[in-house]
Amino acid sequence: MGFEGVEIWRGGVNTWECDEMGHMNVRFYVVKAVEGLAALAALIGMPHAFSSDAASTLLVGEQHIRFLKEAQAGAALHMVGGVVEMGESEARLVQLLVHSNTGEIAASFQTVVTHATTRAGTAFPWSDRTRTLAAALTMAVPEKARSRSVALDPVSSIASLERADELGLMRIGLGAISPQDCDVFGRMRPELFIGRVSDGIGGLVGPLRAIVAGHAPNAPARTGGAVLEYRLVQLDWPRAGDRFELRSGLIGADGRTMRMVHWMLDPETGKVWGTSEAVAVTFDLDARKVVPIEDAARNELLKLAKQDLAL
Repeated sequence: MGFEGVEIWRGGVNTWECDEMGHMNVRFYVVKAVEGLAALAALIGMPHAFSSDAASTLLVGEQHIRFLKEAQAGAALHMVGGVVEMGESEARLVQLLVHSNTGEIAASFQTVVTHATTRAGTAFPWSDRTRTLAAALTMAVPEKARSRSVALDPVSSIASLERADELGLMRIGLGAISPQDCDVFGRMRPELFIGRVSDGIGGLVGPLRAIVAGHAPNAPARTGGAVLEYRLVQLDWPRAGDRFELRSGLIGADGRTMRMVHWMLDPETGKVWGTSEAVAVTFDLDARKVVPIEDAARNELLKLAKQDLAL
């Protein structure tokens, strides 16, 4: 099955890119999406956008991701993409990561980028040449790439350390950005936010999955989790040596999914590095199926939800 758009990446899944769930970890989806951005940048007249001597670059400000078909070690993948719309200095792009041997979409991305100076990150208008080239790459957002459970409205973040303490948000991550975590311009690479959340999420979701499994008619022997949809908003860019703290909480549950919000904060200054919302399921690792959330389990989960938590 073919898709609208131009090919911007091709490769596969390495064993070391897979996690304890047996499929490619979320951080590597973003890695591949960012590689695809380099190709899209070249196609709109910015072939050196991610090189150290570039005059301008593309800053990833926001990503909406839908994970549609798990990718396991050895899977052959490719990516197609195009331009949805352009503003004065921003653009919304769409990227589809496709299983090459079946044509099924593994994941979709709506990526909002800003045309900016490389060092200061100051936004400035697109050139006429870029607008002309981008017009030839116009691509509608396919149905499977559209937002399903996560709103894409403009964000005015409520995140802060003080608010995190008031809401009793769990600390799931704490650390510092290293030089290898940064791009050639010294900013934290886009996959680090979702990757660090993935590293620490077990502390939050482990007990929640136990509630779901404990009320399941056929309790799975082994459970894990899978994310179905994600929205990441990068509000500032930490650099090497900057510290981060991840504070997270459950905001809701239905008959199948749990919704969570994650804040990435500077633990010293309280600066908000980024916020994200995720829709996830409990996964039966042996049957490779979603474990439904029974009413009794949902009632227990909702008692733990943070009603005032948002991006």
